Amino acid sequence: MAVNESMIQDIVKEVMARMQISAESTGKHGVFNDMNDAIAAAKKAQAVVKRMSMDQREKILTCIRRKTKENAEVLARMAVDETGMGNVGDKILKHHLVADNTPGTEDITTTAWSGDRGLTLIEMGPFGVIGAITPCTNPSETVLCNSIGMIAGGNTVVFNPHPGAIKTSIYAINLVNEASLEAGGPDNIACTVQKPTLETSNIMMKHKDIPLIAATGGPGVVTAVLSSGKRGIGAGAGNPPALVDITADVRKAARDIVNGCTFDNNLPCIAEKEIVAVDPVVDELVHYMVEENGCYIIDKEQQDALTAVVLKGGKLNRKCVGRDAKTLLGMIGVDVPSNIRCIIFEGEKEHPLIAEELMMPILGIVRAKDFDDAVEKAVWLEHGNRHSAHIHSKNIDNITKYAKAIDTAILVKNAPSYAALGFGGEGFCTFTIASRTGEGLTSASTFTKRRRCVMSDSLCIR
Repeated sequence: MAVNESMIQDIVKEVMARMQISAESTGKHGVFNDMNDAIAAAKKAQAVVKRMSMDQREKILTCIRRKTKENAEVLARMAVDETGMGNVGDKILKHHLVADNTPGTEDITTTAWSGDRGLTLIEMGPFGVIGAITPCTNPSETVLCNSIGMIAGGNTVVFNPHPGAIKTSIYAINLVNEASLEAGGPDNIACTVQKPTLETSNIMMKHKDIPLIAATGGPGVVTAVLSSGKRGIGAGAGNPPALVDITADVRKAARDIVNGCTFDNNLPCIAEKEIVAVDPVVDELVHYMVEENGCYIIDKEQQDALTAVVLKGGKLNRKCVGRDAKTLLGMIGVDVPSNIRCIIFEGEKEHPLIAEELMMPILGIVRAKDFDDAVEKAVWLEHGNRHSAHIHSKNIDNITKYAKAIDTAILVKNAPSYAALGFGGEGFCTFTIASRTGEGLTSASTFTKRRRCVMSDSLCIR
């Protein structure tokens, strides 16, 4: 059959429409100069995604997972270079964790009731275009994890990434769209702007085509989202305490706590930020932390010097966040071997290096007279964030009492904190833990709305 000029033009138009190439695009898939254009492109893509079968969506997710693994080292190095936070090795592990353990379409389920009066179904449907705010601490991990869950639910997503990690975030967003195109899906299933600002964030939060906002970041970001008038999912701050009681395997507790605290230089919000230990085990715990787990004890003078640096002017010094222990000690003129992983000291719970969430491998140890005192101190230190907490104990009653008192979205028992994300523990992975708004560990089902379908007096064949 001969191909005429009219047919060629039709084919070109179809391809251009499929790829949704915008004149405002910056050259990377899903990246625009204007937030309104980004939302419009995501809305157009969502019209395609919501009509796709679960199998078609899953093909896109499979491609995203593959590309995440293939680019894990690139993304890890980009994040460290751009933000100066964390370390490449742990970030590579986090990307593989996202690829392997983030739920997809299997998380979208149907509930059914059948009886004498017919059949009723509860199905999970998409919100549409979701607005997402992502941090600089886990930039690409959050973008990729959110994208998998949101797309699995039939949504598309517009990101307003932290400006301090925009290059890494754009790279991840581009990967998501490349994966969609390779799997036969539309472009712009994940979008962003070239230069995210507070203004672009406000446009996104107020836009009529954004029914749901998911914010992963500090308390200020979450408060802004909850004040937007939209449905909000808020993943905010934490200050997770690790409690060690008299029954704990102290040697294992020391190893687990240090491993969790130092993972990616303490950037994960779930990581151990301080220790509360009952008096009889403190000295033994410190011994194992120093002798076997690369900890360095700082004295009172060094504590004061470190406080002045990391809490400069009473505020968290962003240049210290996610730095390793050797670098932090070097900032106060203390030279230590490269095998030093964590900075420790003993202090009262009110000590600024203990009470403040630092996101650095610094562990203050608070001594408690007994278990009840330890629980009281740990609850105070968690500051009501209801985010994460940890305990090392072989006493079920103690674990239960602590769990009820601390009331967090995550409670890890006798393991490093990262077990909560499925790394050395059971369960799925997420980098958006919505403690403040109550969703807890988010997954694909979190980003859907429930719809009831009722067939009265029919389709019951019992």
